[in-house]
Amino acid sequence: MELQKLVNRAIDAKKFALSSYSKFPVGAALLTASGEVYTGCNIESSSYGLTMCAERVALFKALSEGEKSFKAIAIATDVDGFCPPCGACRQVLWDFAKDITVYLVNAQGDHQTLRLSEFFPHAFDDGFLHHD
Repeated sequence: MELQKLVNRAIDAKKFALSSYSKFPVGAALLTASGEVYTGCNIESSSYGLTMCAERVALFKALSEGEKSFKAIAIATDVDGFCPPCGACRQVLWDFAKDITVYLVNAQGDHQTLRLSEFFPHAFDDGFLHHD
């Protein structure tokens, strides 16, 4: 899939955000190794801790459909700069997608390209959980 299509899917997903508390809509589009794209938007709850970020919505949709291998994620916001994923999303993406390409998309539709490891150096993962 070409980059602009992935970016557009993230921008489109942002339109469905339920961000009535933060007023900060986010859309995400996750590209699998097989070429499928799963989208997500942030969904907020009045109990803030139950809110779900766009990145995790997209990832959980893909995982629940049996996807296991991922290539990239585009994350779209309405800010002029480039907004990185939150810490919870960084952890979950690392656990299931490892060092994928991350495209941050701003309000103008411009993008910045990074690897997840650039946001999340010295990541904790299941490698620390195995005690032999």
